[in-house]
Amino acid sequence: MGKNNSGPIIRMATSGTHSAGGIECCYCRCCTCIHIEFLKSLPGLLKLAETIISGLIQSLLINYGLRYSTSIGSAFEGALTTSSACFLTSSVLLACYIVSEKSYRLIRQSLFEMMFNALACFLYLSSASYLAFSTKIFLLPDYYLKPGFDVYPAMTAAYFMSGLVGVIHGVDAYYSYSSFRSGR
Repeated sequence: MGKNNSGPIIRMATSGTHSAGGIECCYCRCCTCIHIEFLKSLPGLLKLAETIISGLIQSLLINYGLRYSTSIGSAFEGALTTSSACFLTSSVLLACYIVSEKSYRLIRQSLFEMMFNALACFLYLSSASYLAFSTKIFLLPDYYLKPGFDVYPAMTAAYFMSGLVGVIHGVDAYYSYSSFRSGR
């Protein structure tokens, strides 16, 4: 009786999200390396929403809150750091998933995807609550006293969207965990 030292066998099953890769043009498919079908799946919609909302939060923080970052304090820095890091990571993952079905199948069920989404959920929810507190304490009085004070509504939108994208990352973490546990 011999010992088999070949190691584990990894089999990758097709997931169905990329069954028709490329862009349909007339009667043929072009750019078959691009998998637009991924964006029609639930993981694709979640990753697209995470990327877009993170970019919007970052834009609001830079365009409106940067001038008042000393007033808002470390809540601004935490929210900007969270949105920047998560925007970069989500956009890289989204690009990888759109370009490569193999990357999608390998990364999606990995520990990285699950841990990233769980950490992003925690960071967004904690930075949203801290930004909400700082916005109410430090910017609300100026909003009522100075006409045209547009930073308060922008920071309010930023912390609402941070809470929303935190929940979306939480849902994505759950589906990543399900995919990680099932191995598909």
